[in-house]
Amino acid sequence: MTRSRPLRAAAALLLPAVLAACSSSGSGSGTPSTTATSPLQSSTVATSPVQSSNAALQVTIKDFAFAPATLKAGPGRTVTVTNQDTTAHTLTAADKSFDTGTIAPGATATFTAPQQAGDHPYICTIHPFMHGTLTVG
Repeated sequence: MTRSRPLRAAAALLLPAVLAACSSSGSGSGTPSTTATSPLQSSTVATSPVQSSNAALQVTIKDFAFAPATLKAGPGRTVTVTNQDTTAHTLTAADKSFDTGTIAPGATATFTAPQQAGDHPYICTIHPFMHGTLTVG
């Protein structure tokens, strides 16, 4: 009987932590939520051939690369760019039709996709070896 007291005490201490870890994000469904800032998820959303008009368009800069490297957007759509690197970057169209300006580490910026359909290559003007393409259509 004296052995069960320490086990009950340990269970009482762990129960709140376990319940907090298992709780949902308020949806009530009990399914885990995902974040839209994951490069993999952003890639999945951004390169999907059928996009909802409300789908967020995002590019993440990390490890001196744009993710996704190719983003599909409708004309005039707003694109959010998040810099997850430790240095400043830009996302600038080769023809200068869009430009975020300098984005500090940890910051975000937005730009508007051009009205002209087609491929619009872009670079980081600070690190020109960084390339990406915005496909408007």
